[in-house]
Amino acid sequence: MSVLVSAADLAADLRDPRLVLLDVRWRLDAPDGRPAYREAHVPGAVYVDLDGELAAPPSGQAGRHPLPPIEVLQAAAQRWGVRATSRVIAYDDLGGMSAARAWWLLKHAGLQDVQLLDGGLTAWRDAGLPTETGDVEPVPGDVELTYGAMPVLRLDQAAALPGEGVLVDARAGERYRGETEPIDPRAGHIPGAVSAPTTGNLGHDRRFLPPEVLRQRFLDLGVRPDAPVAAYCGSGVTAAHEVAALMIAGFEPALYPGSWSQWSNRDDLPVATGAEP
Repeated sequence: MSVLVSAADLAADLRDPRLVLLDVRWRLDAPDGRPAYREAHVPGAVYVDLDGELAAPPSGQAGRHPLPPIEVLQAAAQRWGVRATSRVIAYDDLGGMSAARAWWLLKHAGLQDVQLLDGGLTAWRDAGLPTETGDVEPVPGDVELTYGAMPVLRLDQAAALPGEGVLVDARAGERYRGETEPIDPRAGHIPGAVSAPTTGNLGHDRRFLPPEVLRQRFLDLGVRPDAPVAAYCGSGVTAAHEVAALMIAGFEPALYPGSWSQWSNRDDLPVATGAEP
């Protein structure tokens, strides 16, 4: 199953009765995307609350966006209308930065047919395709979910990974280098991690770069098919975007859900700064 679907291909399949569209608009400075959703969304799309449905409450011990309990995710997916046979496509207006969280979580929870709309709402509008307003209330689904289908790292495993493979930091370069830290307790990065901001996965049109370009990007960072690779970010959200890019590039990455928000809350853990791992 391809990670991505184009706006044109989605438009051609918009009447597929198996289709479930998830609008996952969220950003740090505007976490509630519902007003924007109500103003315009892809026809039939259901709004997804990233903070309330795709994450457990934040804590210093687990991070800002811990994985939600499976029963919480299952209840949310059923509210969205998801069934075991559904084809789920998630999108946002950030090039997939927030929608990737829904994509990865549902894949991790056992759904097979899950994709990201490449370019999100921007690509949909650029193609001249229609939007609708208001809320969509789907017929509830009956999907049953179980975590375990995607590789996940614990904190101790993330700490050990640079000695075995490549740990990729998906945050902005200035946060990796420790020049600024607007959210979490300490500035810097996990020792041994390499910097690969998620913005580097996208072109100017907010679509993912071609697979061969992404592959070369990660090869240049030291990622190899025969060694483990994992991604983290600030709170585990945009790390899912990095996982998507790595998969498009042909790798088999893991995700460290606690990410920097968990690591930096532990005073006993080392922190590296500067441009080098």
